[in-house]
Amino acid sequence: MEQRYATSPEHVPGMDTAELRKRYLVQDLFVDDEVKAVYTHHDRVVLVGLSPVTVALELGTFPEIASEYFFEHREAGIINVGGAGTITVDGTEYALATGSCLYIGRGARAVVMASSGATGGADAARFYVFSAPAHTAYPTTLVAAGEGIKRELGDPLTSNRRTLNQYIHENGVKSCQVVMGVTQLHPGSMWNTMPAHTHDRRTECYLYFDLPADARVIHIMGEPSETRHLVVGNREAIVSPSWSVHSGVGSASYTFVWAMAGENQAFDDMDGFPIADMR
Repeated sequence: MEQRYATSPEHVPGMDTAELRKRYLVQDLFVDDEVKAVYTHHDRVVLVGLSPVTVALELGTFPEIASEYFFEHREAGIINVGGAGTITVDGTEYALATGSCLYIGRGARAVVMASSGATGGADAARFYVFSAPAHTAYPTTLVAAGEGIKRELGDPLTSNRRTLNQYIHENGVKSCQVVMGVTQLHPGSMWNTMPAHTHDRRTECYLYFDLPADARVIHIMGEPSETRHLVVGNREAIVSPSWSVHSGVGSASYTFVWAMAGENQAFDDMDGFPIADMR
């Protein structure tokens, strides 16, 4: 498990491109037949990528979380960003098509992930795990792709028409603090969030996927008065601290997973910034 320590806005002006990428961009989460994990000290979030190409993979514990098993003190939302697959939680199997979400609550012990009939890496399931500490147990719950609460946002005239699917949130699947969903851009739209915003009470992570191999997303981060950008590829994640804006524009169509943990679960708890006020 890779450790990433928390940063403050004062650090950003002195960072070059290499350091910005090292601290906020998560690459290589999805390696065939491996479990890859990153612990960020922003709200104690753990990101995990599991790629069961030829063998099933278990989400076990890590020394860094000081637990007998992964979910002893944690909960997680899991989105399948690859081909069809299954997640077995303490003997109960759940089938996840691309874009489906499984919430696993505190106390689950044996969690095993597998691909469904994959014959190669391109067909394999790729499970993206967003985990945060949990104070109590909520039941494991599956939400099929497209079955969450939908919110239509943006406008074609500003190139940000998008469908936001809310899966784990205060009016949907119950959790202690994880909030999670998937946003899909409409044809011809490339901006995912503009005007941009912060939410000073929650850390948010983006995972970009369904992006062609030769395309990239230009992700904007930092304080509104001191922004920077990161060039992001397919199935790469961004750690966005509570003080940072998080917005992006792609060179091709894409989808992204958004997930948050922190003080509350209110979707509208955010502070917007008109683009004319950003620097």
